Amino acid sequence: MNIALIYGGRSGEHEISLISAAAVLRGFSKQHKIFLIGITKDGRWFLQDDSLQEKMLNNPSEKLTIIEDSSKLVNIFPGLKNKSFCVQGNPLEIDIVFPVLHGTYGEDGTIQGLFEMADIPYVGCSHISSAITMDKEKTKMILQSVGIPVVPYVCIKQNIIEDSVVYDAVIEDIEKELGYPMFVKPCCAGSSNGANKAVNRKELSYAIMEAFGWDNKVLIEKAINAREIECSVTGNSVTAQNQSDDDVTAYIPGEIAPNALFYDYDAKYNDPNGANLLIPANLGENDLEKIRKTACAAYKALDVTGLARVDFFIDKDTNAVYLNEVNTMPGFTPISMFPKMCESAGLHFTELLELLIQEGFSRYEAKSRLSTQR
Repeated sequence: MNIALIYGGRSGEHEISLISAAAVLRGFSKQHKIFLIGITKDGRWFLQDDSLQEKMLNNPSEKLTIIEDSSKLVNIFPGLKNKSFCVQGNPLEIDIVFPVLHGTYGEDGTIQGLFEMADIPYVGCSHISSAITMDKEKTKMILQSVGIPVVPYVCIKQNIIEDSVVYDAVIEDIEKELGYPMFVKPCCAGSSNGANKAVNRKELSYAIMEAFGWDNKVLIEKAINAREIECSVTGNSVTAQNQSDDDVTAYIPGEIAPNALFYDYDAKYNDPNGANLLIPANLGENDLEKIRKTACAAYKALDVTGLARVDFFIDKDTNAVYLNEVNTMPGFTPISMFPKMCESAGLHFTELLELLIQEGFSRYEAKSRLSTQR
């Protein structure tokens, strides 16, 4: 099978994508032919030489990079199916795309829409549910509509900062509704980019300005004295032929115990001592099952297909459970929870990748049977 492994991207999570993609490359079954395609931070696509793969596979410490060779610039011709990707006019003959891209332009439905236009199978969530789950506000609205609890929040848009009178009134309303402390996040960014905790108005204003540097919408949440629980989920929630609990699989939930103020970017990806990872989470069997069932319910409500890591908060003071967010292309780095939770349930890394590939083909085949014109 010919697989295009796409990594990098125009995202604040570019470097994390390089680490995740390196792990995926090393985890693939040897029966596949891999086309490595790196996307630079300015959005150009380059096919990587086979020698880079050899270095990666022969040296566990070798880091994945993007070599910008103008003779290997990738062009895409939508509608040509497995011949859509070309280098100097020569098609690459790709059977399926595995986009190991996090955040903006990778996890937000934009590149998934490109694959749909190219009419080529790809791993992961559809363009629609990718876009929805990337938007924290819209995700919360859908979860609330099906009765899944979320942390109390307010969403503000950038136009409020244009008028100081309006801004001050909005801040006062937020303080009354949520109270300090609060967490402030870009609405459509990942890996805690642009996220800050605020304990007073000065910090709140600073955090809002920081978040608006990442997105035009900002989510402000009540800070919960919380335990952080995560659950890996796989399956085709929309296109499975027989809808049942077995169509979507939730694996053993894990727990993040940060060694810092909160589980920030560095703790997630750079610092191996940034947090303790507990699998299974330190919960009773009934609570573990509740997390798994809620994760599946959210996965289905959001029409997720392929994979997701569903994140929860458990309030330490009240034991209330809140669904925090859904990540449709979670990290695959050596310290990432998604593959670790699958591994703990007996689904080893190479087997996990094969499952995700087959799910990608399954969704593509189901959609190919639909009518698009009369």
